[in-house]
Amino acid sequence: MSVRGRERRWAGLVPAGYSLALALLVLGPLLGPGYLLLRDAVSTPRSYLTDSALGLGDAAPRAVPQDALIATLSPVIDGGLIVKVILLAALWLAGWGAATLARDLLRVSTGPQLVAATLAIWNPYVAERLLQGHWSLLTGYAALPWIALLATRLRAAAVVPAAAIDAAIPADPPVVVAGAARLCGLSSRRCVTWAALGGWLAAAGLTPTGSLLAGCVAFLLVGRRNLAGAVGLWIVAAAPWLAATALAGTGAEPSDPAGVAAFAARAEPWLGTLGSLAGLGGIWNSTAVPDSRTTFFALIGTVLLLGLVATGVHAVIGRRPLSAGATARISQSGNGGSHTGTFGSGAEVSIGEDSSEAAGPHTCRVLIAIAVAAVVLPALGATGWGLSAGEFLVTKVPGAGLLRDTQKFVALAMPGFALCAAAGCRAVSERISAGRAGTSDPIAEHSAMAHGAIAEHSAMAHGAIPEDSAVTRDRNAGARIGGVAAVFIVLMLVALPDLAWGVGGALRPVRYPGGWERVAGMVEAPGDVAVLPGGMFRKFRYSGSAPVLDPAPRLLPRDVLQTGELPVHGATVSGEGVRAHTAEQLLLRGGSARELADLGVGWVLVERGTPGPLGESKTTLAELNSVYSDADLQLYRVPGSIADHDASASSRRIAGAAHLLWAVLLCGGILSAAAHMVSLSGIPQRIRRESRPR
Repeated sequence: MSVRGRERRWAGLVPAGYSLALALLVLGPLLGPGYLLLRDAVSTPRSYLTDSALGLGDAAPRAVPQDALIATLSPVIDGGLIVKVILLAALWLAGWGAATLARDLLRVSTGPQLVAATLAIWNPYVAERLLQGHWSLLTGYAALPWIALLATRLRAAAVVPAAAIDAAIPADPPVVVAGAARLCGLSSRRCVTWAALGGWLAAAGLTPTGSLLAGCVAFLLVGRRNLAGAVGLWIVAAAPWLAATALAGTGAEPSDPAGVAAFAARAEPWLGTLGSLAGLGGIWNSTAVPDSRTTFFALIGTVLLLGLVATGVHAVIGRRPLSAGATARISQSGNGGSHTGTFGSGAEVSIGEDSSEAAGPHTCRVLIAIAVAAVVLPALGATGWGLSAGEFLVTKVPGAGLLRDTQKFVALAMPGFALCAAAGCRAVSERISAGRAGTSDPIAEHSAMAHGAIAEHSAMAHGAIPEDSAVTRDRNAGARIGGVAAVFIVLMLVALPDLAWGVGGALRPVRYPGGWERVAGMVEAPGDVAVLPGGMFRKFRYSGSAPVLDPAPRLLPRDVLQTGELPVHGATVSGEGVRAHTAEQLLLRGGSARELADLGVGWVLVERGTPGPLGESKTTLAELNSVYSDADLQLYRVPGSIADHDASASSRRIAGAAHLLWAVLLCGGILSAAAHMVSLSGIPQRIRRESRPR
C-alpha cells in the first residue's frame, strides 16, 4: 500500500477517537461512582418492570421504552452504569456521526471532520439538555447524522447502480440480516443499510420525542421509493409508546394549555428568542443553562457559533456533485479496495464509497432547510399567535402535548450546522489558497481540484506522477487546512467554556441512602404506592440544590402514583394522573385509610427532609401501619382489602410484544450499524480483516 493510502486509512480513526475524548471531557465527574440525579434525570441501582415502566400507568408514556430497557437490564448490570454508558455513547456517536456525515457528503479531510464533531458535541443544546436531565433525548440527537447518511445511501440507489451501492457496504453481514434479505428479495449488503437504519430509529426511539426527531430526518431524506419502508421501520421503532398510548389512553388525552406558554422557547440575554434558538439554546427552564449563557457572553458565544456556520452555508448549498463519469472513474480505480485520494485543498474523496455522491447535494440542501425550520418554527411558536395555535393543538389534537417543549426540536439543526461548519473550514482554507493564486471562486476551484485529483490518482496508479510529489503537496495542504480547523475548534470551545467537566461541575453522581434499598425490599403486592410530600419534585440533602424528579417510581417494585403536575415559572401545569391526583388530595385533606384502599393504594411513603405540602396527612397516617422508619424515609402499609388497579394481563402482553419488537430492531440494527459505521468512517480494512476469526 502507498504512503498516502496508509495515512488516509488511519485518518479514519481520528474523528472517532476525538469525539470520544470530547464526550469524556463533557461528562467528566459524572463517570465516577454513583448515580445521575438531576432535575428530570433519575438513574437508580435497580428498577422494575412495573405497569408505568411499560407505559400503562396513569401518566403519559414519556419515558417509554427507556424505563423498560433499564428495568430489564438492571438486575444484571447496575442501572446507574447503564445510564452513563448510554449517555457517553450518545455524545460520542453524535460527534462521530457529524464527522462521518461531513466526510461522506462533502468529501472533506480530517480537520473539517473534527470541526463538525466539535459542533455536534460542544453546543448550548447539549449543555441545556444535560442540565435539564434529558439524557435519553440525546440518543435521538446522536442518531440524526447517522440516519441522514443511511437515508442518503438508500436514496442514491435510484441514481447509482446497485453494484456501486453494494460495493460501499461491508460484506459478511449478520446471518439474521442475510436471511431477511433473501426473504425480501434484496441483496444482503443493501439489507444491511436498511437494518442499520432500523437500529438507529430504534435507538432514537428511546423516548417519543427522539423518535419524532429521527422520523423527520428519515422521511425527508430517504426518497419516495423508500418512504414506505422507512415508515414501516419507524412504526416498529415507535411501537412501545404507540402501543402504550393506545392501551392506556393517557397520552392521547388533551393536555393542559398552560403548558404551551410554560414550555415555550425562551430568550437568552441580548439575543431574543430567534437568536437564542439560532445559537442552539433557548430552553424554557432558565435555571438549566450554563452560567455563560446567563450573561452578555451568550451573545458573544452565539455570534462565534453562527459566524463559523455562516462561512460554509454557500459552499454547502452550492455544492456540485462530481460528474457521473468522474464518480465511475473513482469507484473503478485502484485495486478494488476502499481507497482515498486528496484534493489539493486538503479535501478528501473516498474511493469506493461514492454511492451517496449523486444524492449528496440534495441531502445537504434538505438538511439546511430542516435547520432553518428547526430554528424559525419554535421561534414563531413563542409569539402570541404561535402560543394560541399551540393551545388549540394540545386541547384538540390527541398526543399534541409532545410538541409543547418546542426547543427540543432545535436538535434537527445540528446536522446542517455541522456540515456548514465543516464546509466553512475548507472554504476558508481554499480562500487562503485562492488569494495566493489569484483565484476568486473557491467552489469552482474545489470542483476543478476534485476532477484534477481523479486524474492525478489515475496517473499516479500508472506511475506517471511520482508519489512523493503528491504526498508533499497533500501534506502542505493538510497543514493549512489543519490550522484553520484548529482555529474553528478553539473558537467553538471558547464560545461555551463551561460545558467542560460536567457542565461546570453540575453533573455529579449521587449516592442513595441505604433506606431506599430496605424499603424496596418491603413493598409488594397488592396495591400501589402514594408518596408525601405532595408533588413530583424533591430536594434531598444528597442531591444538590436543583430540584430532582422523585426517584421512588424507579426504586420501588410497585407503581408509584405520579400526578404529572409540573411546577414551571411559579405556576403548575396539570398532568394526566387522575388517580394519583385524587390520592394526593385525599392524603392532604386527611382522608380515611378505607378511601386509600378503594383507590388501589396499598402503601404510603413519606420522604423526609424535602420541601412540599403535607396538609392534614397526619390524620390519615395515624390509621396506617408503620413498617419502616429512618432519617430519610418512613413507609406505611394501608390495612384492609386493596382494590386492584393493575393493568390487565392482555395489556401487559401487548405492551411487552411491542417492546420486544423494538428490542429486536435495536439489536439487529446495532450489529448492522456497527458494520456500517466502520465502512462509513474509513477505518482501515486491514484492522477489520485481522479482527475476524481465522
